[in-house]
Amino acid sequence: MSWIVLAACASAAPLAALPSEVVPLRVNGATLRAYVADDPAERERGLMGVTELGPDEGMVFVYPAPSARYFWMKDTPLPLSIAFCDAAGKVVTLADMTPLNTTLTPSGAPVVYAVEANKGWFAIHEVHVGDTVVGLPGPSK
Repeated sequence: MSWIVLAACASAAPLAALPSEVVPLRVNGATLRAYVADDPAERERGLMGVTELGPDEGMVFVYPAPSARYFWMKDTPLPLSIAFCDAAGKVVTLADMTPLNTTLTPSGAPVVYAVEANKGWFAIHEVHVGDTVVGLPGPSK
């Protein structure tokens, strides 16, 4: 098993630098409009420098294969929540993350997806470990 440390946000990027691909993700009857970060540069940039997301907007990080993942918020000024999901879209870990913080948030298991949303989004929509996120893109490059 490889251990990959990924910065959800590693250097300042303007809102315009968000990926152009957006997908609707559905879980427990709620829809999250998610920017797709499916290549190394997009995954490294993440939501770095983004100061505002709509109430039902977020980002989905897509990886080519399951592995343990770690996220941090070094250059991300937004308070976010994260759902780590396996290849089938099953939520394996949920966590809240603190803006501008270098504390690592681990996936706790091998995952293919990490979904970030405004802090509290998953709690508001009663998303729990074991729930399935529908609409996730196929594994990345």
